[in-house]
Amino acid sequence: MIVYDKLWKTLKKRNISQYKLIKTYHISTGQLDRLRKNGNVSTYTLNQLCEILGCDLSDIAEYKVSSSTPDNTKLNNKQ
Repeated sequence: MIVYDKLWKTLKKRNISQYKLIKTYHISTGQLDRLRKNGNVSTYTLNQLCEILGCDLSDIAEYKVSSSTPDNTKLNNKQ
């Protein structure tokens, strides 16, 4: 599962509010809502955020293993 917890920390560190993302950089409220809920976000949006914040993808997103993620050993045994 991809989570965006680091995004909010990076925004705070760069002193950029969600309001500024919406009004100045035209990031939609829907995209911000999906980010808050760790939902599906396009690579275009992630690229925009990295450009706005002057950061790498790893500064705004990270992969965490979720309980619903299949075990790799099970996947390898099916091949």
